[in-house]
Amino acid sequence: MTIAILDYGMGNLTSVKNALAHVGARVAITADPAIVRAASGVVLPGVGAFGEGMAHLKSLGLDTLLRDEIAPSGRPLLGICLGMQLLLDESEEHGRHDGLGIIPGRVRRLAPPAQTPPLRVPHMGWNHVEATGADTLFKGLNQNEAFYFVHSYVAVPDDPAAVAGWTEHGERFASALCSQTGPARVWATQFHPEKSHRAGLALLENWLEEVRSC
Repeated sequence: MTIAILDYGMGNLTSVKNALAHVGARVAITADPAIVRAASGVVLPGVGAFGEGMAHLKSLGLDTLLRDEIAPSGRPLLGICLGMQLLLDESEEHGRHDGLGIIPGRVRRLAPPAQTPPLRVPHMGWNHVEATGADTLFKGLNQNEAFYFVHSYVAVPDDPAAVAGWTEHGERFASALCSQTGPARVWATQFHPEKSHRAGLALLENWLEEVRSC
């Protein structure tokens, strides 16, 4: 079983690879469509701006591969941070940009926290995720486990049932998604499981169980 981590020039791929390898995955960092098609599961990581991320995916032909082949095939797909946001229809970050449209919804800026003293945006550091129990991503973890975040924008799915985890930072936002509409089997986290120590490794191991079950 091989997991393909998409290399499209956005983010630190080595930490994702090391975390997955630690929980027993055989991993390939790649932009080669043939390797991606042959993989048992696909990870879309990412750090940076939405528009730039989509431009990189398109330049490599990975946008159509994900949207038209991987998602419809039912291959397990995991989006991390920017990778989570790219799965949605559109983003308002630095103007309007189309996303992959795999999970219906949009991406907007995290609302300025109205607190004294004010919380900061970007939201950076450890914060709790309240698991909804809607899927197995948080199996064996505390319902209010802490994970590591770095972001200024948040995903707003059209279907609230797609939310697998909620987090508070001035407002309540979706910090994990699970969308299994039709054949698609898609999970996503706004936080970085690869930087979240024991809890992050446990979450990745849960996702690998989903991959193995296919």
